[in-house]
This record gives sequence, structure tokens and C-alpha cells, in this order.
Amino acid sequence: MAMRMSSLFLRTLREDPADAEVPSHRLLVRAGYVRRVSPGIYTWLPLGLKVLRRVEEIVRQEMDAMGAQELLFPALLPREPFETTGRWTEYGPNIFRLQDRKGADYLLGPTHEELFTLAVKDMYSSYKDLPVTLYQIQTKYRDEARPRAGVLRGREFVMKDSYSFAVDDAGLDKAYDQHRETYIRIFDRLGFHYVIVAAMAGAMGGSKSEEFLATAENGEDTYVHCPQCGYAANVEAVRVPAPPALDFTTTPAARAEDTPDTPTIAKLVDVLNARFPRDDRAWAAGDTLKNVIVKVTHPDASTEVVAIGLPGDRDVDEKRLEAQLEPSTFEVFDDFPSVPQLVKGYIGPGVLGAEKDAKVRYLVDPRVVDGTAWVTGADVQGQHVLSLVMGRDFTVDGTIEAAEVRVGDACPNCGHALEAARGIEMGHIFQLGRKYAEALGLKVLDENGKLVTVTMGSYGVGVSRAVACVAEGNHDERGLIWPRQISPADVHVVATGKDEEVYLAAEDITRGLEAAGLVVLVDDRRKVSPGVKFKDSELIGVPTIVVVGRGLAEGVVEIKDRRSGEGRSVPVESAVAEILAEVRGTSA
Repeated sequence: MAMRMSSLFLRTLREDPADAEVPSHRLLVRAGYVRRVSPGIYTWLPLGLKVLRRVEEIVRQEMDAMGAQELLFPALLPREPFETTGRWTEYGPNIFRLQDRKGADYLLGPTHEELFTLAVKDMYSSYKDLPVTLYQIQTKYRDEARPRAGVLRGREFVMKDSYSFAVDDAGLDKAYDQHRETYIRIFDRLGFHYVIVAAMAGAMGGSKSEEFLATAENGEDTYVHCPQCGYAANVEAVRVPAPPALDFTTTPAARAEDTPDTPTIAKLVDVLNARFPRDDRAWAAGDTLKNVIVKVTHPDASTEVVAIGLPGDRDVDEKRLEAQLEPSTFEVFDDFPSVPQLVKGYIGPGVLGAEKDAKVRYLVDPRVVDGTAWVTGADVQGQHVLSLVMGRDFTVDGTIEAAEVRVGDACPNCGHALEAARGIEMGHIFQLGRKYAEALGLKVLDENGKLVTVTMGSYGVGVSRAVACVAEGNHDERGLIWPRQISPADVHVVATGKDEEVYLAAEDITRGLEAAGLVVLVDDRRKVSPGVKFKDSELIGVPTIVVVGRGLAEGVVEIKDRRSGEGRSVPVESAVAEILAEVRGTSA
């Protein structure tokens, strides 16, 4: 049945919504695909729902083709399984918690590892039952602190999550590779450019992890890639190659010097070059060791003060630090009176370390290796220490990957200069291992009759996010341009003018297209001007537009390609055949 704009539940807008930040948000609202209910929560209107369902179907077809089996869990979940795995606490404020009338705790599911694990535990007990891969396409809920960008980052969203269960690591590797290939097919069909990058597992746990990022200038994820060897990684997952330890036997002894009014690296470098010039070269920011203090809050609500030491020419990348600390969170530490040993602006390793008086855990950038000499705070107002050598004059509690990654940094694989770009996370695959199976007691008898813990993989696709992501990469100044495979309709028939013959011809063409199996959107509104109809057709973005109007007097209609903007006139008698050829990519 054709969708008729005279009765379709649709209102297009001429102005951008006030809260729109990105093209997809702006255009999906203006074209009548979604409507905002509250921050991060949207209604899918009829046209938007058709696109969403088409994305779902592509995902479902490819998952079924790889042998995965679909099921559907509830979104309302009991506390107990999440308590058992620790995630009731670990998720912190990021989940929606609620109680029923009897006071029992529940949550709205942000993800379903626990439920999948328990389902397999309930039904399978032997290695003969495995491997198995299960998946669902379902609404998820996360209490985003800053929902933004429309359906790209919402509090309620549709996701495909699948889980593989195998007896051993070899089975996990096979399932992971199968999912990787399936995701390539899914994203190839969805019609946007993407890259596969190494990623962090985060709160999900596990080891090997990769993200599928749709390339987008306004994407919220930054990734780096090497044009030489093909290495690619989300910045959170970049591993800085640690330089070899240095021989410090000839390095002068550390000494404290007066460096008044130098609370910043820039001022410190100026003073060093003016008062303590080097023989070989000028002092630079990279010669200094900057110590950044943060307050870390753990899932159990306990807190600790942590110092992060990094070369002075680098800043802490908050997303990298967040990924390293997850599920704990952090904030900038500013309560210096509570730790009087910390002299703001002049903090040095002398008071840093879990065993020191200040009891501040001290983690450093991987570039800070034994033998490296630094200029850093002397823990005295107005003083810095020169030639302070790691491993000789101070020690640390560990390393942390928290420094910003910059264009031109050395590739961890080959040493070539890295390049950077931005993207939108569309898929994420993890090798979970045995974390959830161990916590929930998922074991099976192996071929020798011995109980073994099942190993798992977790694989997600942002289904509702994909709609926005495709829109991000498929639009122009006039509106959306849907790839044919997920467009809400195959053809948009636009009847213009007041003559009854125009509307009768449009109906004849519509019936012919429907008989051939196409989905048709018809603009049959009688009291709307041709200009408004043309603008709406471009805004809505169906890939093939058929205009039935003034040309009908000469026996022709126009077929327009939404992407190229090119049109051609065809005889009305052969219009259906010509349109079918256009849609199916064949010659009429």
C-alpha cells in the first residue's frame, strides 16, 4: 500500500531544531523521521521507523547467514545477575535503576551479557552443545550524562548484541573472526565509509577488541592510522612504544634550583633557558615532567588521589584516561589543603607514590623510563629539580596511557608518522573470555568428562545509530539522500499542479510500481504548491523521484536521481518500465 502524503503522519520543517548539533540530527527532525520526546529520547515516526526496520533487516539477514540464532530478552532486568558480576555497582550512574512495588531492585538493560550467559547455563551442559552464537535486536537504556546529536548518542537506543559461546580459545577466535567478516558485510550494505580500528574493551572486560567507525568529520571518536603499514586504533587504545632504558652513570646529580613564578611549563622553560642554559640545545617543554593530580572515584564510592606524570609538552587526554580507569571515574583534584605535601604548580616525584607521605599513587607515561632525566617540581614553592633521573632518584607505582596522541607520533607497529581522523562508533567486537562465565558459573563437560568454563565473545551493532550515521554521510544542502537499500521508499512520486489528469496519472504509475513490488511514497496533496513539494522530496531523500506535472500535457513525466540531481523525461506509457529499470539498475 502506497504511503500518501495527504494522510501520512508527517510534518516537515523549514527551520533547524534549536538543539541540533550535527547534520543527521537536523535533517532527521526536519524531514519528519524522528521527534524529540526529552533529552536523548526520540519517537520514530512512520518514515523513520521504515528506515530503522530496513537497517534491522540487513543486520538480521547477515547474522542469520553466519548461523547465529535470534532471541529476545526483556529490557527490565533483575538486580541479582548484575550484582553477581559486580556491574550493578561498576556501572555507577550510567544505568537506570528502579524498584517494583515490593521493593525489589531492577534496571533497564544497558547490555545483556549476564542474561545471555544464564540462558546458556540453563539449557546447555556439554561440549557437544557448543559452539553456539545467540543474538537479539532490542532497545537498550543508558543514563547518558550528556545525551546529544539526536539518535547518535541517546539514552534509549536500538542495538544488535550477539554472544558466542565456545569450549576453548580456538573456538572463541573462530567466532570472533566470523563476526568480523559478518560486520564487514553489514556495513558494506549500509552504505557508508568505515574503518576497523583497535579499541579498548572498557567496562565490558575481555581482551581483543575492535571498533567499526564510520568516518565523519564531526564524529565523537578520534582514531589514528598509519599510511605505511595500515595500523589503525582508537586513540584510547593506542599503545605508546616505550623507549629503551638509558645509562645514567654520567648524568649529573639532581639539584634543586630556585625557579620563582613558574607554575606553568611555558614559564618554566623560559627561566631554564635564561638561568640554566644547556650546552647542546635549548630547553624545551618535553624536557620537563608534568604531574597532573586527579581524584578517582571507584564503583564502590571509595576515592583516591592519583598523580599522572607525563612529558611537559603533552596534555592528559581525558578520554584516554577515562578508558584506562573505567569503570572508575575521575575529576580534576583541587582540594590541595587536604594533602599539604602537594605544592600546587611545583609537584614532583619526591612526595608521589603510594608509599610516600602524601600517599598519592603515582603513574607515569610509558616514555618515562629508567635513565631518563627530567626537570620537575621540587615540592617546594618556587623550586624545581634538574637532572632528576627515573630509576635513580625516584620510582613510580606503574605506567598509564593517558597522554594525548598527536599527528606525527610514531606508529607503534612501524615507526612511521601517524595521521588522525574522526569517526562514529557503529560496531564493537570483544573477546570477553571467561569473565562472565566464571562469575555466573557457566561450565560444561568437555570430551574427557571434565568441567570447563565456557569462553565468550560479545559483538554489538548500533542499529538506531546506524540510521543517523548513514544520514551523516548521505546528504547535501537540500536534505537527505538515502542509499536505496535502507530508503523508506523505492520511489517518491510527486504530483504537481491542479489538473485532475496529473493525479490520475500519478495513481496509475503508483499502482504499476506497487504491482512490481516497489514501495512508493506519493505526494498527492492538492493544496500544496509545486515548490513546497519539490523541497519536501529533496529533504525526505528517497533516491528516485518521479515528477508528474506540466510535462504530462506533452505525454511525458520526469525521473530524477536524488543524488546527482539529474533528470530525464520519459513517455508516460513507458514510465513504469523506465522507473523499474532505474530502481533495479537495468536497462528499460
